[in-house]
Amino acid sequence: MNRTDEIPNWSEGHYSSHDGLRLYARRYAAPKSGFRPVLCLPGLTRNAKDFHLLATYLSETAGRKRDVYCIDYRGRGQSDHDSNWGNYTPYIELLDTLNFMTIAGLHEACVIGTSRGGIIAMLMAVMRPTAISVCILNDIGPVIETGGLARIKGYVGKTPVPASWEEAGAIIKNMNEQFFPYIEDDEWEQIARQMFADADGRPQSDYDPKLANAMEKIDLTKKIPKMWPQFQALAHAPTLVLRGENSDLLGEATVAQMAKCHSAMTAHTVPDQGHPPLLRDHLTMELIGKFIASADADRV
Repeated sequence: MNRTDEIPNWSEGHYSSHDGLRLYARRYAAPKSGFRPVLCLPGLTRNAKDFHLLATYLSETAGRKRDVYCIDYRGRGQSDHDSNWGNYTPYIELLDTLNFMTIAGLHEACVIGTSRGGIIAMLMAVMRPTAISVCILNDIGPVIETGGLARIKGYVGKTPVPASWEEAGAIIKNMNEQFFPYIEDDEWEQIARQMFADADGRPQSDYDPKLANAMEKIDLTKKIPKMWPQFQALAHAPTLVLRGENSDLLGEATVAQMAKCHSAMTAHTVPDQGHPPLLRDHLTMELIGKFIASADADRV
C-alpha cells in the first residue's frame, strides 16, 4: 500500500477480485502491535471513509493500538464498478472480502460490520469461521425491519447530487435529522463528505447508481429472509451488537432474541442515533476499543 500525503495516518492500495475488478482498501497501521487486527465493512452505499475516526482511534489512541483495515466494496468508493449489477450481492461482496483478507494475511480478526457489512460478517462466520474471532454488528441482526429496508430502497440511486458541499450537508441533514436530532450543521457537512466523493472540490455520487437495480429486486410484499443460522454461526466469537436508539432497521425485540441465542454477546444502545450509529462519538469508540481489548487474551 502506498502512503497518502493528504491524510498521513493511513495508507491505501488496491487488490484484484476473483473476477478481475480493481478494489480499494485502506490500512491504519499500528507498528509492532501484536494485538488482533480489525477489518471494517461498510453499509450498502457506503465506503471506507465512514470508519476514519474509529480506525484512527483504534490504531493510534485506544489503550491497545492495533492495525485497522477498511475496504470499499465493488461499485463503491474507489473500487471499480461491476459491469454486471447482478453481482452487487452480499455473497459476492463476501468473496471479495475474503480475498482481501487472504492477501492481507488477516485471520482471527475482529470484524466490524455496519448494516450490509454485518450481513457479510454473519455470512463469513458460516463460510470461513476461522477468519473472524470477534464481531461487532452495527445496527444489523438476523431480522431486518421492513420499514427501514423500504426507506433505504427509496433513496438508493435517487439521492440528488448536490452542487456544493454546503448543499450536500443540507441534503443529508434533511434525510436523516429525524433519526439523529442532535447533529450540528457543521457535522452534517463532515458526514456528507463521507457519503459523496470529491470531484475537483465538488461532491459527486460515490457509488454505482446501478446498485439501485439490485435493490429493486427486493420484493417488500414478501417475507424478508431471516438470518438466524448465520448469526448463530458467530457463537464462537465474542459479539457486540450496537443498536441506534432511533433505528428503523434493527428492532429491540430482535436484539433481545439475539442475546438469548449467543452466550458471548453484549448489546449496547447508542442514544439519539438512528440507522446506523455513526461511530464518531468518543463514548462509542471507547466502548468498541474496550470490547475488542477484552478478547485479546488469546493473541497476547
